[in-house]
Amino acid sequence: MKRQRPHARIMHDKGLIARLREIKADHPFWGYRRLWAHLRFVDQILVNKKRIRRLVCENNLGVSANTRLRAKRTPQRSKPRPNVPNQWWGIDMTKVMTRSGHAYVVLVLDWYTKKLVGHYVGVQSKAEHWLEALERAVQRQCPNGSRDCNISLMSDNGCQPTSAAFMARCRRLGIQQAFTSYNNPKGNADTERMVRTMKEELLWLYDWGSSDDVAKALDAWAEKYNNQYLHSTLKYKTPCSVEQLFFQQHETPLMVA
Repeated sequence: MKRQRPHARIMHDKGLIARLREIKADHPFWGYRRLWAHLRFVDQILVNKKRIRRLVCENNLGVSANTRLRAKRTPQRSKPRPNVPNQWWGIDMTKVMTRSGHAYVVLVLDWYTKKLVGHYVGVQSKAEHWLEALERAVQRQCPNGSRDCNISLMSDNGCQPTSAAFMARCRRLGIQQAFTSYNNPKGNADTERMVRTMKEELLWLYDWGSSDDVAKALDAWAEKYNNQYLHSTLKYKTPCSVEQLFFQQHETPLMVA
């Protein structure tokens, strides 16, 4: 294979830089690895990951490290590791400021596929609202009933998932609750990382008018994420493609959307 001439290489770099700037405009929190994955698997551009790292560094397109985010606590035990879809879910909440006040976002994540299976957006964050997100997930993932899925649900020790109403509803659904141990920042790490992705890809990028605006945008974003987002821990596959592949390999009918 002939080595690329310097002039041709420079011109190719200019094209890559222009494309990188376009991607960064839509995804300002992406680092060089995810930029490379988008070029490789979406744009179908065969390029070395080291080359993208060099171009990102030379053109100030990287993301600055935030040393204040370093966890100083020591985990008490390792988190569960699922080996099938709908085995372990995580539930968590965040909030975003709108011009009419805070909007609270509750999400439910399948730890195996990294699929966002349920969510809720509103002006309050009570146990009933967490249950709404959970029940949406059950309806989507378990058309024959949640007891057939044998789900375990991880959450923190907040007032919503530990409330009598929430725990009673989980028992009726056949969902086994689990709680992160105290001083364990990694106990619900998969779900918390999903919250961060949602903030970086959606919530932090717009000036929101109301919780209704956030809800409509999240509905559309969740479908796009599940079907198009290349997840690094899934070897740059999408959550839905991983789910579909699992059921195809195990000859199990895929009943979820």
